[in-house]
Amino acid sequence: MVILQIGVLSIQGAVSEHVEAVHRAGTELVLKNLKVVPVRSLQELEAIDGLIIPGGESTTISKLILKFELYDRIISRATAESLPILGTCAGTIVLAKEGDSEVKKTETKLLKLMDMRVIRNAFGRQRESFESEITIEGFAESYHAVFIRAPVIEKVWGKCKSLAKLENQIVLARQENLLAAAFHPELTRDLRIHKYFLELI
Repeated sequence: MVILQIGVLSIQGAVSEHVEAVHRAGTELVLKNLKVVPVRSLQELEAIDGLIIPGGESTTISKLILKFELYDRIISRATAESLPILGTCAGTIVLAKEGDSEVKKTETKLLKLMDMRVIRNAFGRQRESFESEITIEGFAESYHAVFIRAPVIEKVWGKCKSLAKLENQIVLARQENLLAAAFHPELTRDLRIHKYFLELI
């Protein structure tokens, strides 16, 4: 049996919650060959069939991607090999081609994989965290999303498409094998985002 390996970038952020969510989503999709693994090295990155870049602190995540020498290989696997990648919250910022003045000020090195511009902390700091129902393209029912120091996707272009908005601001986008969520799908019992991601593989 061929093993399907999903990697969770395990250098900072909500790692264990994503690992559990992927396991549960795989169980519901009856993926008996699914394995979820931490990714901190090039060797681990080479072995996976899909990657999750979790929420956390985008500047720290970007610096650690460089420190662990993963930056160039993530880009090449995503582009040349169409490796599916899910970025959530801070992961969305890191995937973006462009950032706002705060991203530039903190010298966050973006992967520049998705044709989108992000605004960091668009809804405010930690105390402004909130939850909201959103409508996602292709989902039959609304999705209860958790926003914590959330960014927004200010605009998309090229092959990047908006899948969901909140207050007329994009909070979920897809570009072929890449998926970016401004919210935290790992903090809800709703597994549809993780299932959507697994179905990209």
